[in-house]
Amino acid sequence: MENLDVMVLRQLHDWRAAGKRALLATVVRTWGSSPRPIGSIMALCEDGAVVGSVSGGCIEDDLIYRYTQAYANAAPAGTRNADAQVIPLGAPGFVKYGVTADEAHRFGLPCGGTLELLLEYDPDALKLAELVTALESGQLVDRIVQLSDGTVTLAEAAAPTELQLSPTQLKSTFGPEYRMLLIGAGQLTEYLATMALFSGFAVTVCDPRDEYRGAWSVPAAKVVSDMPDDVVLAFRPDRRSCVVALTHDPKLDDLALLEALKTDAFYVGAIGSRRNNQARHERMIEYFDETEESLARLRGPIGIYIGSKTPAEIAVSVMAEILAVKNGVALPRDVEVANAKNELRVAGNEAPGVSDSLVCGLKRL
Repeated sequence: MENLDVMVLRQLHDWRAAGKRALLATVVRTWGSSPRPIGSIMALCEDGAVVGSVSGGCIEDDLIYRYTQAYANAAPAGTRNADAQVIPLGAPGFVKYGVTADEAHRFGLPCGGTLELLLEYDPDALKLAELVTALESGQLVDRIVQLSDGTVTLAEAAAPTELQLSPTQLKSTFGPEYRMLLIGAGQLTEYLATMALFSGFAVTVCDPRDEYRGAWSVPAAKVVSDMPDDVVLAFRPDRRSCVVALTHDPKLDDLALLEALKTDAFYVGAIGSRRNNQARHERMIEYFDETEESLARLRGPIGIYIGSKTPAEIAVSVMAEILAVKNGVALPRDVEVANAKNELRVAGNEAPGVSDSLVCGLKRL
């Protein structure tokens, strides 16, 4: 599943290019609890089709009701719902939901939650095409909407910024989809790739071993056979990328990880036990002139401690940590695998001979 914003903008462009009327809704303010964060977008076509989300369903239903003929056409012959109307023309408009307790209950908002949307009517198809093309090519783009008439300008952005709303314009940053590079095509990788795809990542899997690639069963992920360090160089990880090594083979993992650490990737990590992780650091320091400081960004053992033993559970653990880092959430130390296992050992609760949960049941190397 690709980046949701790109999906919304691409579908909105297709509707507009086909001559259909449509609107773009953006969450611009929230008060209290809200089901979707500021900057969330959805598109609504004149026939009632919707892509994206601003609330999780309830507000989308109301927008369909207010701005399309979907409900009116379902009414008995000769009647028309007085509330149903076509999508308006002209300058963007604002609408609030959840201002009162009754509205919060009606629209399924959390208690006390209120959100405000900016509705852009019939966005220009050419500007949408320009924006989608830029995002597909990996650019980070600022989209500026003039509130007086809906005119849109695009500019390449140097870094992601929070949505900015002034009395005259709305400025929002759209980025290319998040990407994940996985080293190794084993069973754990299949689970992790599936979760990443559903989380909006574009997934590339690298494994030069024919026997592993031949059994791969996640068609939505791109699979390549070059050596991992060469793949990392070609992948060109940026701040919306993560690189995860899953082979347990230093010949495949180490050089790829070293190349990844030279990039802006927001997450670089490798599976393995605490002992494997320490051995990896020692190899890199001894043979590649690295230091503990230069390896500070290298995560391992990866994942959060949930007592995972099976490949599926381990993938959940790793995906949770990746998403936390992506979203800027600082995880408490007691959920880090190494810290949790060390505490269990000190407390005498770690079974002797049992490997770390993130070793996929393999013996320690």
